[in-house]
Amino acid sequence: MKSAHAYHEEILREIEKVAAREKVPLKKDGFRYVGTTKPGYFLRAAAIREIFSGFSKRHRDLSTAEFGKLLDSLSLGRTYDEFIAIGLLLGAYPKLRRLLDPLCMNGWLEHAQGWAEVDVICQSSFTADEVLSDWKTWKTLLGALAESENVHKRRASLVLLTKPLRESNDPRLARMAFANADKLKHGKDILVIKALSWILRSLIKYHRAEVEAYLDANADTLPKIAIRETRYKLVGGVKRKTSQRTSPT
Repeated sequence: MKSAHAYHEEILREIEKVAAREKVPLKKDGFRYVGTTKPGYFLRAAAIREIFSGFSKRHRDLSTAEFGKLLDSLSLGRTYDEFIAIGLLLGAYPKLRRLLDPLCMNGWLEHAQGWAEVDVICQSSFTADEVLSDWKTWKTLLGALAESENVHKRRASLVLLTKPLRESNDPRLARMAFANADKLKHGKDILVIKALSWILRSLIKYHRAEVEAYLDANADTLPKIAIRETRYKLVGGVKRKTSQRTSPT
């Protein structure tokens, strides 16, 4: 079995090689827009896809144990590029992703910094089928994340549900979404406020009536921006564009 360190170092070399080819300098003080102070190259999406597509082709037979240890190792990396590699590898290895213990998310998120690092591992990685097939574990994880003192974990408790909610009308997903929204609606951190808006909009596809009732019942407690953006989508079918650049959601 190849060590996680060896795979990790290979990924770092590929990032540095592509950055040199693209003439992208290392931003030593991070990138304010994505909310991180970690150093990073902040490569174009196409260049990033090239790196991880190449890695997955070279290592088609990566074992579940190797995969999990590699992701754990990347979460401890000092750069933004290493952390977002977790999300890109989750996408590149769907079969191995399904075999991971969902609770490993809690450890990775301990080291997240900024909305982009949370979203890259939470937004599109886990499907409704994956979450529902191990619902007991996911329910435990999502509830614990919502109650965490770590704002990145609180954001993750909502973002992790956005894709499953758009894929399935299973009432368990909706109940958890509304429960976590209730836990977090009084918070003042923009990372959570924007995620509240996002999850309410994600609920509309299969739970429109419940969302409308929830907005009416919580008009005095939900953040105004979450109410405004959700109502706009209820009426117009799309999120209202704003000039604020806190998050892509």
